[in-house]
Amino acid sequence: MMMAVLLTMSLSACSQKKENKEMKKVLVAYFSASGVTKGVAQQLAEVTGGTLHEIKPAQPYTDADLDWRNKQSRSSVEMQDKSSRPAITDKLANMQDYDVIYVGFPIWWYTCPTIINTFMEAYDFKGKTVIPFATSGGSSIKKACEDLKAAYPDVNWKEGKLLNRASKKDLEDWVK
Repeated sequence: MMMAVLLTMSLSACSQKKENKEMKKVLVAYFSASGVTKGVAQQLAEVTGGTLHEIKPAQPYTDADLDWRNKQSRSSVEMQDKSSRPAITDKLANMQDYDVIYVGFPIWWYTCPTIINTFMEAYDFKGKTVIPFATSGGSSIKKACEDLKAAYPDVNWKEGKLLNRASKKDLEDWVK
């Protein structure tokens, strides 16, 4: 009889742990200039069962704005000014509902675009887990993660990952 009671209690505890894990609400927020990061974010939202949210600039970027070879292009000017905070639209009204936030972006000048700082400063991340992910033509995510942790030390950051050409299986493995 005692063994039956212990077994029932043990199974109940395991069930509650599993239930609590499943109840975490996930947001996949991303900024994508060319569509590459968007594709990864869509797959990540599917894998996590999370809500997809695009971090949209109030003034969309043109091809000329994104010309990294032109020191006068909008993106070059923004990235040279550490205080730059491009305005965003479509602000989330329910950020408080999310427990885990994946934040995605392309790597610009070895770090995250300044619009990510706009996003980070627009919300209260207290009690949330934030996980960066990025796409890049050749840079790693390491400096971007270091910069984010330094700029927002009170955020509960988890290790970020570069997700170039990530398969659904790669994403599933990473999320686990």
